[in-house]
Amino acid sequence: MSDLRDELDPPFDIIEPAVCRAPALFNSPHSGSTYPQAFLSQTRLDVTTLRRSEDSFVDELMAGVVGHGYPLMRAHFPRCFVDVNREPYELDPRMFDGRLPSFANTRSMRVAGGLGTVARVVGDAQEIYDHRIPIDDALNRIESLYKPYHRALRKLFTKLHRDFGAAILVDCHSMPSSAGHKDERPRPEFVIGDRYGTSCIGMVAEVTEQTLRGMGYTVSRNKPYAGGFITEHYGNPAAGLHAIQIEINRGLYMDERRYQKSVGFDRLAADLEVLARRLGEIPLEILRPYRAAAAE
Repeated sequence: MSDLRDELDPPFDIIEPAVCRAPALFNSPHSGSTYPQAFLSQTRLDVTTLRRSEDSFVDELMAGVVGHGYPLMRAHFPRCFVDVNREPYELDPRMFDGRLPSFANTRSMRVAGGLGTVARVVGDAQEIYDHRIPIDDALNRIESLYKPYHRALRKLFTKLHRDFGAAILVDCHSMPSSAGHKDERPRPEFVIGDRYGTSCIGMVAEVTEQTLRGMGYTVSRNKPYAGGFITEHYGNPAAGLHAIQIEINRGLYMDERRYQKSVGFDRLAADLEVLARRLGEIPLEILRPYRAAAAE
């Protein structure tokens, strides 16, 4: 496969404000929509079908936070190509020609569901490939895209923590308005994931939920999404590192069949700016590490 960094130039970007006003960082890891040509030649699906796994327009929804003093990081590559919200080597051995690394996690629930670091399916279990792909292809995606993404995200998160003594990572995603079952009740408009209270202090989740409810949205916490790899592994409240995942119902802002923004887009984007400001107003002494806060 050709050098992915040439075809995906850049593979991700960070939009930083002139001045960071608070230690909040917004991340959109699944809104990428640049599909490498070599990948399109491998897949049995068309781009419209592949896009079902995108968090379409989430990076644009969140773009307004930069003007309020908060950085935004976003991927340009699609999650069905390589998913940075997974462990680095969650790989399904049935997908690949060649020997997987001995340290690969081949038994996770996400691998079993076809949604490992290199996905096997999109949408309602539609197979992406009709043949095995070379393991070197998968490892190239991980080395060229996954690892640089996390290095940059960690560096940015660590800088905020160093500058303010604490940091909040808001991992932004979207979900289909329904799972497609006729008897299923409509999904909430937002799902907040804090890994059942382990990835951030309670106030971060409370401010998020209360702000959204105050604007009239229906909100669920941790069901059906408690937060993925990023929320789990970047959140360390005892160290002053707080991570929370936000899932936005796509019915609020887009036509899910046509992949077009709807009339609700601008209102939702403005409401998300309000949420960013509220998170930025959480007192630093509450966010900082427990021992440091106690010493003050």
